[in-house]
Amino acid sequence: MKRLPLSLSALGIALAAVGAAVVLAGSAHAKTTQRASTASTNAPVSKRLPGQESGQPVIDWNNVLLSIVNTPGAQPANIQPTRNFAIVHAAIYGAVNSIDRSHEPYLISVRAPRDASETAAADAAAHTALVGLYPAQQNSLDSDYSAELALVPNGPAKDKGIRLGEQVATELLAARANDGSSVIPTPFVAGTNPGDYRSTPPNFPTPVFTNWGGVTPFVLHRGDQFRPARPPALTSDAYAAAINEVQSLGSATSTTRTSEQTVIGRFWNPPIQNFWNQIAQTVALARHSDLPTTARLFAAMNLSFADSAIAFYDAKYTYRLWRPVTSIRLADTDGNPLTVADPTWLPLSGTTAADPSYPGAHSTISAAGAEVLASFYGDHQSFSVTSPALPGVTRSFTSFGAVAQEAGLSRIFSGQHTRLDHLAGLTLGHDVAGFVLHNALLPRSTPPATSGHQRRHHSTKGKS
Repeated sequence: MKRLPLSLSALGIALAAVGAAVVLAGSAHAKTTQRASTASTNAPVSKRLPGQESGQPVIDWNNVLLSIVNTPGAQPANIQPTRNFAIVHAAIYGAVNSIDRSHEPYLISVRAPRDASETAAADAAAHTALVGLYPAQQNSLDSDYSAELALVPNGPAKDKGIRLGEQVATELLAARANDGSSVIPTPFVAGTNPGDYRSTPPNFPTPVFTNWGGVTPFVLHRGDQFRPARPPALTSDAYAAAINEVQSLGSATSTTRTSEQTVIGRFWNPPIQNFWNQIAQTVALARHSDLPTTARLFAAMNLSFADSAIAFYDAKYTYRLWRPVTSIRLADTDGNPLTVADPTWLPLSGTTAADPSYPGAHSTISAAGAEVLASFYGDHQSFSVTSPALPGVTRSFTSFGAVAQEAGLSRIFSGQHTRLDHLAGLTLGHDVAGFVLHNALLPRSTPPATSGHQRRHHSTKGKS
């Protein structure tokens, strides 16, 4: 039996249903670039040696999580999905790395027997973490778990791996139990001054993640560690240029937006982290990355996404900048003679996300995803991406950086963000991912302890 029960058989996941299907071109090959060579020490990819275990379990369980977050009502409305991706993949990494011992532990350090099954450890860690995060899904998760474990030969190695995976995931869940994610935020009070964020027409959604910037980061010291500079004043030329651009290109009735820009604006509308997780899956499989490398890749990427989300929510609710639809409709109040009000303007996307504009989430997450993937495989890869938002449409790219740029710009074409939001997001995502890559999951510089069990906790205070 092939190890694909979760992504293809047991769940019956259509690639479009999980957010984005990505197919690597047959000639895809990572080239050496300055970015790859100067990124973190994660860059070298483990060579596949006889007996090393496949990275497929990471892909299988990632598909399970993608399926869950795309199931209406399954993802708690008050929990940012990037947190759960980070916990699941940190647990998988922790379990596998406790056996492999090639890199530093993340948060939980366990001295595991060398002969434990890495695959069983990964399966147990993923299952334990997912049941802890989504208890209502336990029946289906138990079924998936049984199918996955059936692919691992019975014996002491399997048993040791299971115990290890359960231990690491349980301790990691406990370590994140009081991270601030369950704090009920105070009701959001909209501002009334020019530039102040307020709920947006036509549906006027209520902001949800107003407190997310205060959640304890996974690797960063603080949510404001890389907070972008304050956006330009409403009376500035830079502000006027940004508003005029989105007013023209992002309008539902735009006559200046090209047909390709319209496609781009609609294509990237689903949750952006789903696209990047699918891209990572396909590249890891195409490169035949082993289990330790695949586990480390997904942990690094999703830790970066989780901290990026904390960071951009910190900035969003610090600056509370109004969204384009509000700024355009109320342009006659901004004090800028270079902007012109349009009281009926609506974005291409129809509605607007329920949070302030600056910085852009798509740009932040995309910059982080590109940074991490390039650090493992080099920036230049040829691949294609599809989207559930536009079935039958395929976008092709030759680098991770090109995806990050297009995904970020899509939010201008869809009327969600300005170029100011986009640029600030790119810088923020780059900074967050760079910090994660240089401060977590690093190659061991000294031999691990000979015995015992210890915990490692990243500081949540102080400056970097």
